[in-house]
Amino acid sequence: MKNPICTILGGTGMIGRNLVRNLSKKNFRCIISTRNTFQAGFLKTQATPGSIELVEWNPSNFDTIKESIKNSDIVINLIGILYETRKQKFYNIHSKIPEAIAKICSDSDVKKFIHLSAIGANEKSKSLYQKSKYKGEVNAFSNFDKTVIIRPSVVCGPEDNFTNLFSKLSFLPVIPVVGMKYNFQPILVTDVVNAIMKAIEIKNNEGKIYEIGGPKIISFGDMVKSILSTINKKRFVIEMPMPLAKIQSSITDLLPFPPILTRDQCEILSEADNIVSGNHLSLEDLDIRPSEVEEAMKKWLWRHKDGGQFAKVK
Repeated sequence: MKNPICTILGGTGMIGRNLVRNLSKKNFRCIISTRNTFQAGFLKTQATPGSIELVEWNPSNFDTIKESIKNSDIVINLIGILYETRKQKFYNIHSKIPEAIAKICSDSDVKKFIHLSAIGANEKSKSLYQKSKYKGEVNAFSNFDKTVIIRPSVVCGPEDNFTNLFSKLSFLPVIPVVGMKYNFQPILVTDVVNAIMKAIEIKNNEGKIYEIGGPKIISFGDMVKSILSTINKKRFVIEMPMPLAKIQSSITDLLPFPPILTRDQCEILSEADNIVSGNHLSLEDLDIRPSEVEEAMKKWLWRHKDGGQFAKVK
């Protein structure tokens, strides 16, 4: 019996790297699409020798990976961006790519297409990010009926852009936070990967949406304070008024380097909390008990402590 084949788009990121290791343990042969196969070569060390195939792919041209998708049992899309650039727009990345993948899947023998979206995906949102995520879900479902959507809250892990960002900002005596009372449900990258693995295994879940979050709902402000406490940094955490944040982010959006906060993210922080709604399937339906992010982040945030891993707790 041949090993099942899984094509992963966006497999070089934090979620993708962890997912590849888990798929390899289940004897999957993984085909990973990437812009640069040389830079993605490290993925071959993450899994069983010979189980990883790297395919160079330009997202504007699906011909290069069409055969890979058609020959797959499972297809997983992890591609996403947090902010727009001159070349990368939310609509193209979050809406058009899943549509194109779903169309290829519909013309093949793919058994399941798993698309990673986000809690908060909403066609009525003022955020282009949230709108594009919703449109991507609609496009995937309408073009391939064996699609499964997974919507995580903020994903945390050793290489995340959240806990590490606020740890790096601890050099400031005062840390301004937008949306101090905004609630979210941070989830560990390992739990997201476990959810994807379970979604692959479960039968008859096509056409379903899973909303997944960690075990604790916490405000943005309290999470930042918890991060600072973990790295033994005493700092003043103050709320930045939303009108001021929108003005500042509108200016920084024009700068040629990655922004800390975008105008679009301000819109997200002005809307509904980023928590599991209860209107869709959840981790409970996947028989997964999520881990505490605040406890787990101690394992990677030590590198931001003065004195490193063995610094004394104050």
